[in-house]
Amino acid sequence: LRKQSSYLRSISSGVFLERTHFYGKIEYLRVVSCNSFQRILWFLKDIFIHYVRYQGKAILASKGTLILMNKWKFHFVNFWQSYFHFWFQPYRIHIKQLPNYSFSFLGYFSSVLKNPLVVRNQMLENSFLINTLTKKLDTIAPVIFLIGSLSKAQFCTVLGHPISKPIWTNLSDSDILDQFCRICRNLCRYHSGSS
Repeated sequence: LRKQSSYLRSISSGVFLERTHFYGKIEYLRVVSCNSFQRILWFLKDIFIHYVRYQGKAILASKGTLILMNKWKFHFVNFWQSYFHFWFQPYRIHIKQLPNYSFSFLGYFSSVLKNPLVVRNQMLENSFLINTLTKKLDTIAPVIFLIGSLSKAQFCTVLGHPISKPIWTNLSDSDILDQFCRICRNLCRYHSGSS
């Protein structure tokens, strides 16, 4: 679990676990579950989890069926109540199934595009077409965040209209591009979770 999980930058929230302690708590849950829940322990060892804290909310994402997700919900409620002595309401955990083709997550719109690829093949006298369907993961960065960062650096207004200032006339094109690239790097670092 420790080697497979990935996560974004942690944002402090009142009750939930720090990401540095998360893995130890999951291992403790596995040990406690060995004693208490012998019959339904099988799914705790092999599950692939993404753990993210974003705007005071904890997000656990996993591949699995609805039955598996309901089991996770049941075990996390028991875990919080027994280990932290914190009464947790099960209705506060929402299970959402992501669409197969596109979804919006942390400001990004991710989609799986199906691109048909037609190949013409000719063997001596006969020719035939081969249709191949390829899948391509497409992640689109939102323009709103980019415009917001550019407006903070006073390149443009909040609506995206350029600001004409005497300062910009003194800068060379490479300086303007360097500042723009720095803003783009900061956005990429923010969304990738590195500092």
